[in-house]
Amino acid sequence: MAILVTGGAGYIGSHTVAELLDQGKEVVVIDNLLTGHKEALLGGKFYEGDLRDKALLAKLFAENDIEAVIHFAASSLVGESMKDPVKYFDNNVYGTLCLLEAMDQAGVRSIVFSSTAATYGEPDKVPIEETDATHPANVYGETKLTMERMMAWFDQVLGIKYVSLRYFNAAGAHESGKIGEDHRPESHLIPLILQTALGQRPSIQVFGDDYNTPDGTCVRDYIHVSDLADAHLRAVDHLMKGGDSEVFNLGNGQGFSVKEVIAKVKEVTGRDFPVVVSPRREGDPAVLIASSDKARSVLGWQPKRNKLDDIIRSAWEWHLHHPDGYGDK
Repeated sequence: MAILVTGGAGYIGSHTVAELLDQGKEVVVIDNLLTGHKEALLGGKFYEGDLRDKALLAKLFAENDIEAVIHFAASSLVGESMKDPVKYFDNNVYGTLCLLEAMDQAGVRSIVFSSTAATYGEPDKVPIEETDATHPANVYGETKLTMERMMAWFDQVLGIKYVSLRYFNAAGAHESGKIGEDHRPESHLIPLILQTALGQRPSIQVFGDDYNTPDGTCVRDYIHVSDLADAHLRAVDHLMKGGDSEVFNLGNGQGFSVKEVIAKVKEVTGRDFPVVVSPRREGDPAVLIASSDKARSVLGWQPKRNKLDDIIRSAWEWHLHHPDGYGDK
């Protein structure tokens, strides 16, 4: 019996594949490699292709005994989503519909879904709880919320159980040093700062310093990517043991501002670099901090790498030894 990981060559997907392999699981991966890297896969059976290719999905499910799906495949750039909503609804929502249809036809009844804190939009309070209102502030968050709602109906009507993991800012790299974060173009704060520390960028941009936060910059909850991977495996176990469909937040419960993260990177790397303040970006909430009490209680999940220093240090080690990322694009 195998676990299918969609988008498994991506950042969080590849770390989850690594975690599955460490546990001796049989892994099947599908990824179109538009943003993922085949070099990031430490094993498993690989299919290169798109979820919207129904014939390929049917072939994949026919050739493998899939017991559960971990679904990462999606477009995930907030800024891009506000410029090209068609791409995001087509790739994220329609792609998920094709996957659920293929699962139903193959008799697979368990899916763990990579969602996002962007489903909440500008929160009414922090830390955010799973029962809080969802009012996405960008198209990306809206597509993820739509995917969640679609899964709820597939559960009600077809009995496909799901776990939706709404997580906050993934960061860091695998302890082996073999895989890390390599987006093209890069959009995540910590790798952007690290690239600046490496001299690959002239400066780091801070988008807005007039938010209603202690230092005026956005505050986010950072979670190590390997801790996220562990949560996905625990969610699969929850469903395999007959657990009901659930939504869980994943975060450390502590927020750091953009300026604080920049200062910590300078401290960890021992390097200084220019910081430039730019106008706010559309769709950026001021503060996003998670309450992960439910995941800790129900899944037994406990982040092991919850110090910002450790998260940044692991990412720095990856970037130092892979200054050109995987070098495949």
